[in-house]
Amino acid sequence: MTAATPAAITDWPALVTEAAARTTGLLDRAADADWSRRPEGSDWTCRATLDHLALGLLGYAGLLTARPTDRYITLFGSLDPAAPIPHCLEGLRSAAALLAGAVRDAPADARAWHPWGHSDGSGFAAMGTVELLVHGGDLAGGLGLDRSVPDELAGPALARLFPAAPTGHAPGDALLWCTGRIGLPEVPAGAWSWDGRVR
Repeated sequence: MTAATPAAITDWPALVTEAAARTTGLLDRAADADWSRRPEGSDWTCRATLDHLALGLLGYAGLLTARPTDRYITLFGSLDPAAPIPHCLEGLRSAAALLAGAVRDAPADARAWHPWGHSDGSGFAAMGTVELLVHGGDLAGGLGLDRSVPDELAGPALARLFPAAPTGHAPGDALLWCTGRIGLPEVPAGAWSWDGRVR
């Protein structure tokens, strides 16, 4: 199975909201777990990782809305630190819906700054999807849940942001390799970043 999915046929807003729904649905099973744990290889607690996800999704929506050419935006958002986990997961779905709306409303020629390549609506949607799937997997692993990444969600984001991704592997596995989470047979590991530039 390869990772390639034509960007032109991807419903990017739906991809973001589906990634959020699947990720939060899985994590809700561990709502009563100890969220002060740290996922393997992370400096953040599980709870702090949720904040990172919310911040990232809102940030991508803000970038696509404001469209700066040389900087990050000044909008920052976080989850209520006193809120129970199910309410935080609701907040994550809300942040994903805001990103999906920004992608849906952005004209085709909209571009905005990102340190890993000025990007368009599909790029920011793919970034949000990668954040949800990869950090969602980090959280799942840290909380004792299945950390596999759905291939049908990973494929479009992988094709959009990682044009040099290894082929011949399931998209979910290739995405985890591209983000430094797992090894793949006969594929050397390396430093990673995505390429958000419009292609």
